[in-house]
Amino acid sequence: MSVTALDGRSNLVGRAIFLTLVTIAVFGVQDAISKILVQDYSSFQITMMRYWGFAAFALVMVMRQAPLRQAFRSKVPAWQVLRGLLLMADIWLFALALRTVPLGELQAITVIYPLLVTLFAIPILGEKVGIFRFVAVGVGFAGALVIVRPGGLPLDWGVLFALASATLYALYIVITRKVSAHDSAATSMTYAAVVGLVLSGLVGCFFWQPMGWVDFALVVVVMATTCAGHGLMTYALTMAPASVLQPFNYFSLPWAIVLSALVFGHWIDGISLIGAGIIVVAGLVVMARERMRKVGVPAEASLPGHE
Repeated sequence: MSVTALDGRSNLVGRAIFLTLVTIAVFGVQDAISKILVQDYSSFQITMMRYWGFAAFALVMVMRQAPLRQAFRSKVPAWQVLRGLLLMADIWLFALALRTVPLGELQAITVIYPLLVTLFAIPILGEKVGIFRFVAVGVGFAGALVIVRPGGLPLDWGVLFALASATLYALYIVITRKVSAHDSAATSMTYAAVVGLVLSGLVGCFFWQPMGWVDFALVVVVMATTCAGHGLMTYALTMAPASVLQPFNYFSLPWAIVLSALVFGHWIDGISLIGAGIIVVAGLVVMARERMRKVGVPAEASLPGHE
């Protein structure tokens, strides 16, 4: 490969990383606005309106590639519907957690999802996980226990909702990997959009409350950030593989801590911050191990321990 080609590829990866960080910043603002809204409105109503934005974006993206009728042709429709249900339930639970859990602590808890993906991939995808990654997962969960320790974050329904949200999102990712062997990305996006749109509407309509103009404007911002965030991430993925960009998703944690302080005047305590750091380090180790395994690089060359 020529020097020019290498420089061009490096520039693309750099842009992709920058777009990923912007995407995370956009989604962080969305979470902060959503937290404001769910104090006065049902989480189910806000989720339904947020999903209007996501479904609009997803279906427009799909229709630019192929007719919707073609996108609905799935070889594994039951798995696709299950994906949609899991994503919808994940968003509901996250919105419910937003009511009581500060943004920093909420992100610190939900970033355990890559560790859960490692565990769920064993029965669902038949992946083999060695002792090294099992230890990393255990260390990550220990970090979560530090956050919800006695005297730390109160163990209430909000924390349980956050843990359930991370669990369902991890299942969603693993099943997404499973269906990717059978269906196109357009088909997966269509099912996630339509299933979520229908389900959120069927539930959200029973929790509808009239909105003032200011609150409605905030909802419009939430819908706009949903479309902008997904659009930016989609564009970033055309420049660099997901395995390269995934570790930068952990930027969501410090960003959430900053937003929590600026918008709500709440700082995460030092011990919980240490617990969050443990989760992040464990997650990054698992990601690095998995990436090296997939590209055929011996993990022992860079990391201690053996699978």
